[in-house]
Amino acid sequence: MPSSVGPRNAFVPSPVFVGIVALTAVSGWMAWTGFGNVRVDVFLFIVSGWLLSLCLHEYAHAAVAYACGDRGVAERGYLRLNPLKYTSPLLSIVLPIIAVVLGGIGLPGGAVWIDHSLVRTRARESLISLAGPATNVLFALLIAVPFALGAGQDLGFSGGELVGEHANFWIALAALGFLQVTASVLNFLPVPGLDGGNIVRPWLNREYQRAYDLFAPYGFILLFVLLWQSKINVWFFSFVGVLCDAIGIPDLAGRVGLEWMRFWAET
Repeated sequence: MPSSVGPRNAFVPSPVFVGIVALTAVSGWMAWTGFGNVRVDVFLFIVSGWLLSLCLHEYAHAAVAYACGDRGVAERGYLRLNPLKYTSPLLSIVLPIIAVVLGGIGLPGGAVWIDHSLVRTRARESLISLAGPATNVLFALLIAVPFALGAGQDLGFSGGELVGEHANFWIALAALGFLQVTASVLNFLPVPGLDGGNIVRPWLNREYQRAYDLFAPYGFILLFVLLWQSKINVWFFSFVGVLCDAIGIPDLAGRVGLEWMRFWAET
């Protein structure tokens, strides 16, 4: 008889996740000390930190699903924080990283697979979907703490050069916080197939649920097309900037960090 709590190591972080944590820590140290090419340091820290947050986002979905009745997430390896175990690593990891590198947008990825037949109430279904974006919100708030305590206040430019104590680290951290805010906003939009839509779906009647399910596979594409429109893009980033400043993450520093991470465009 299979165990109701899953494999013995179901809750042990995978070596892949440990490697991501290590890369985030090492690249953070590199950015802090100005080791080597600082723009490469900024790139590595932002990308590895973003990948770390993606793992935690998907883990949150799985952990809440486990608590709400779907013990199969343990068997599927979702509780080990291994991004290679997701149903679609392309949607969950690769495309979001490309969106960060090319567009500075924290696009939500594809979710872990949940057996909703084992989740007994609509409130629990919504809670499972809510867990992911709530993780992004928490991540953003944690990043805001050092800035709220006065870190990075001496950031600036002099003769075209970035100045300030540990400036490279602070702009990279601000950029990572900026991405968390973009991901939070996008994930709470009621778009079919994304977390925001999945929060609402259990409360729709059957007819609307069927319509929702028809559009769900195209929600990600719809979101991408909308953000490609210049007016919507400007409005979106302006709104994200306001939210960043409101919680203490310096919007301008975040934008500079996202620009600096593109080391291949360095002149």
